[in-house]
Amino acid sequence: MKEKVYHHNDEYYYNIIRNNIKKIRTSKNLTQQDLADMTDISRQYICDVENEYRYKHITIAYLSRIADALETDITDFFRKE
Repeated sequence: MKEKVYHHNDEYYYNIIRNNIKKIRTSKNLTQQDLADMTDISRQYICDVENEYRYKHITIAYLSRIADALETDITDFFRKE
């Protein structure tokens, strides 16, 4: 039986998500504090999620809250451009 090969790990997807959150947030001229206030998530947590060197993983529940606040579909966070 042929062994299944996986091309991407969790960090690959977290990097796509973090970049998209930051891109969408800044395109709406929102600060991290604005987003924190809109989602009831701490600014430090938002900062950690967006910072590629902090390796903060985000829960689906928080991802949904951020998507709602940014008025975007949650699937937009997974689009690689």
